[in-house]
Amino acid sequence: MRFHGKFRLIATALLAAILFSVFTLFAFSEEPIRVSAKGAALYSPDTKSFLYEKNGDVRSPMASTTKIMTALVAAEAGDLTERIRIPKEAVGIEGSSLYLREGESFTLEELLYGLMLRSANDAATAIALTVSGSISAFAEKMNEKAASLGLNDTNFENPHGLDSENHYTTAKDLARLGAAAIENETVRTIASTYKKIIGEGESARLIVNHNKLLRSYDGAIGLKTGFTKKCGRCLVGAAEREGVTLVSATLSAPDDWTDHREMLDYGFSMLRSYIHLAPEESTHKISVLGGKNSTVQVANKEGFSLVERAGLADVSMRVCLNPYATAPIRKGDVLGQLLFIRNGEVLGTIPLLAKTDIAAIESKRRRFFFF
Repeated sequence: MRFHGKFRLIATALLAAILFSVFTLFAFSEEPIRVSAKGAALYSPDTKSFLYEKNGDVRSPMASTTKIMTALVAAEAGDLTERIRIPKEAVGIEGSSLYLREGESFTLEELLYGLMLRSANDAATAIALTVSGSISAFAEKMNEKAASLGLNDTNFENPHGLDSENHYTTAKDLARLGAAAIENETVRTIASTYKKIIGEGESARLIVNHNKLLRSYDGAIGLKTGFTKKCGRCLVGAAEREGVTLVSATLSAPDDWTDHREMLDYGFSMLRSYIHLAPEESTHKISVLGGKNSTVQVANKEGFSLVERAGLADVSMRVCLNPYATAPIRKGDVLGQLLFIRNGEVLGTIPLLAKTDIAAIESKRRRFFFF
């Protein structure tokens, strides 16, 4: 009986150890969020860091999210007011379309709206031919831009994203591309537009943005949907709330809208925008040598804010002023700076500028005349 009692104690202890191990494994390996996508990434342009990723560096086809780069390259290289006569090479392109007709005329800006809202492959083709003369030459521009942005696992072969063997990206590269795109005012404005009429007369078209996040997610500002049978559903989202900007990207995501809401909610729960200094908040006086005024006021023209994770140590501000300034002084001259420091690391600097002109005192010198 004693043997059986000891056996039961040992068995109970082993079972408890196994259960504890299993619980610990699940507790510490559980993802902060779950997404349906094969590849996903959540990027903070403010902190230049990824808050979440799933297979973020795995190369995959990207479908029409390609058009983010098409829009960025065209917006930087082309004249938005240029009128483009649609060539026959841009007519009848498969997939999403504006159903352009040969000889129709649109501005480059109007075609960019068709590209981003309707995801029009014929608009992408017309844009590429206008900007670079050929699809291959435009793809070279796309790859040059990708290299300049550090997108080392991305390659473009066309401006629309239709299936092509060496046309690929990663979730992390796609999120970085999205961050670059919303820095461009033209692309940002177009991508955040829900509805637009383009063209005139018989060529006029009403187009509606395919991006449901614009209507369903608070703070959404873009960016681009994509789908082919080979790629599955692809999506790049972007949103802003209370000074925090986030970019989300998914590749091959059966439930992409839910994925993006989950990622964006997670990001906004982690980050806060902290205003450490308002414009003109830090004002000081500096002695002036040789001036009509004995002192000059200096102040910060810019404010200073940081987007950070909650719970970090406080930021301190150090005022660094020149001991004196020599006249003449012009309004806007830099006479000092503010340092923002945490744990000995300088996080940012703001110049302190003279608020007024200070004229120099004219020296009176005796003049001698020789005859």
